[in-house]
Amino acid sequence: MMGGGADLDEAFRWLCGKANGGDFLILRAHGGADYNPYVAGLCKANSVATLIISSRKAAQEPRVAEIIGQAEAIFIAGGDQSRYVNFWKGTPVEDAINAHVAAGKPIGGTSAGLAVLGQFVYGCLEDKPDDADLTSREVLADPYTKRVTVVRDFLKVPGLENVLTDSHFAKRDRMGRSLGFLARIVQDGWSGTPRDIAIDEKSALLMEGSGRAKVAGTGLGVYFLRVSDAPEVCKPGQPLTLRNVAVYRAPTGSAFDLRVWSGEGGEAYSISVEAGKIRTSRAASAVY
Repeated sequence: MMGGGADLDEAFRWLCGKANGGDFLILRAHGGADYNPYVAGLCKANSVATLIISSRKAAQEPRVAEIIGQAEAIFIAGGDQSRYVNFWKGTPVEDAINAHVAAGKPIGGTSAGLAVLGQFVYGCLEDKPDDADLTSREVLADPYTKRVTVVRDFLKVPGLENVLTDSHFAKRDRMGRSLGFLARIVQDGWSGTPRDIAIDEKSALLMEGSGRAKVAGTGLGVYFLRVSDAPEVCKPGQPLTLRNVAVYRAPTGSAFDLRVWSGEGGEAYSISVEAGKIRTSRAASAVY
């Protein structure tokens, strides 16, 4: 799971190794096949190919699901996750990806491709391709603003149940918006204790089927958030108040076990939001 920005050779080699030399398939909703030579140069794979599924009509084609079913490793590229949700959810493509995962085959993604791996997904459904990025400030000021479109139950990846996945985290200052998303998940009755795996640019989380994971890359690492208290204020048109969110920042080289939600080699602290303003227990009063 990569947070976006520059691709990480180490992460691709790790994913390729899990495929045992089989067919490596990149999935996209738009773009080209530029990943093919890059992955082929890193991996000892039977084949490397890109499949571009750019509409719901394409996602209904039997041959598309058949190709996905033949892959030994799947990697979902970056881009716009609303296309993945709008084009693939409720189609044979979704079924084929979930069957791949259920069979114990490896899967990964970067940026938008990471964002759709968790049970909870920011769908970007109210955004347009040329819209400015949804900011933390907007979400903290009103967690029910129209652009906050969180969806659930697209992909079913073991270990990522009850989890929101986010990318470009520190680089694009997304702590506030992730806290808003988590508050909405609680307020809307989807989960009382949702969690978040938020990965910075140039960082990756390499998760085994057991739930054990390690952090790689040159970015600021991975942030694991856990909500235990219901939001005090999470209403349309009002700034968010949410207290005592547990945070664990895992830098490169550290480890985390998703089964027990505990890490080694990182830093634990807590964050609260009071009337739309973030407060942290960190001595340096830094969010990231």
